[in-house]
Amino acid sequence: MIDVYSWATPNGHKVHIMLEECGLPYRVHPVNIGAGDQFQPEFLKISPNNKIPALVDSQGPDGQPISLFESGAILIYLAAKTGKLMPAADRDKYEVLQWLMFQMGGVGPMLGQAHHFRIYAPQKIDYAIDRYTNEARRLYGVMDKQVTQHRYIAGETYTIADIAIYPWLRSWQNQGIDWADYPQLKRWFDEISARPAVIRGVQVLADQRKPLLDDKARANMFGARQYQRR
Repeated sequence: MIDVYSWATPNGHKVHIMLEECGLPYRVHPVNIGAGDQFQPEFLKISPNNKIPALVDSQGPDGQPISLFESGAILIYLAAKTGKLMPAADRDKYEVLQWLMFQMGGVGPMLGQAHHFRIYAPQKIDYAIDRYTNEARRLYGVMDKQVTQHRYIAGETYTIADIAIYPWLRSWQNQGIDWADYPQLKRWFDEISARPAVIRGVQVLADQRKPLLDDKARANMFGARQYQRR
């Protein structure tokens, strides 16, 4: 059995979708990041960076339990475990991995900053809003060009690269995006949105997530508590 420690965020949704696509049995343990659950000692044992998601597989590669943190690493692990959503041929595999790294190093961090400064920051800083909105639009342009040339992000086959990127684009309005500027990416987005496993995956824990309305939640997410050494 796979135990997933997660929350209804883009990084959490990646793993939820992957598990649904692979048809693996799993249990979800909510880690309410607004309430500070990510700082609990039990969670830090499997996610020392105090970030969701994390995973414990009771049947690891050698038959022994294995724990993993970092959503990209989890996607690679589940693809290897099941033989799904990652090409077998080296050339095709590296094509997928480079787009996975594009998400991990660019799409996630930059769109996350766009969310922060456009929506959550207590002061509206024009420079930061412009910087990260423009970077979001640039990244959307890169992806729009890619899916103009291919059906999916890493080629003609649906892979973990698509699973990694898709949840971050669900908040396109918060990123200052107009889909009319990225018609091919919108075609891709709509196709991924219609997949049954994706529909199920984005509903995992969705009913438990609430807007960040109080100072405690903001402190847990963005304030001093986040930066304490553990």
